[in-house]
Amino acid sequence: MFTEAAYGRPPVADGSITLLPALRPQMHAVAAFVAHHVIAADVDEEVVRQRLPKGDLSAPMSASFLLFLAGWVGAEPGTLDLVLAKTDRPREAAVEVWCREDLSDHSRARRARRYRPDAVVYANRERGEPDGMLVVGQGVAGRWEMAFEVAPAARGRGLGRRLATAAAAIVPDGEPVFAQVAPGNPSSVRACLAAGYVAIGAEVLFVAH
Repeated sequence: MFTEAAYGRPPVADGSITLLPALRPQMHAVAAFVAHHVIAADVDEEVVRQRLPKGDLSAPMSASFLLFLAGWVGAEPGTLDLVLAKTDRPREAAVEVWCREDLSDHSRARRARRYRPDAVVYANRERGEPDGMLVVGQGVAGRWEMAFEVAPAARGRGLGRRLATAAAAIVPDGEPVFAQVAPGNPSSVRACLAAGYVAIGAEVLFVAH
């Protein structure tokens, strides 16, 4: 469904709710597309439909429902993220990056591996403290995801946009790359949009510890 949405074919905007099993053991999600929600969780379908008023397009993402679902699955809800996708590969390298195993304990890498256990860390310098980091791995439903971070001293120079573009050259050919960005982080949203990412929806993930 995410891949179809990335290529401009989102779920039918009919106000309906699709219920699916959990993404993997102890990982659940609520995803919002235009007038269509997807709930992937180990939860009773009848109970869910009773709690969501028919025709209320905002109910599945409401705080009350997310807290209810969190209690049912035994996991705290994560942040509400805007989901963006990029389907084309860059014609030339936006910025050169190197795989940096020595940065695997960086806070950005630890956060990314909560959802993408096998994520690989890249940086714009082969050694030493980098100006920018890029983390790429398979996350929700096996999709390829990226996250980037730019050092405060290097911000405002387009490095975030270049890192976001570089991620599309790292994932396998024919695979879109996704980004989850907090709506309250306009700098990252602008960087992704400038790199050719398109907003396709929103989501909240639940991961039990």
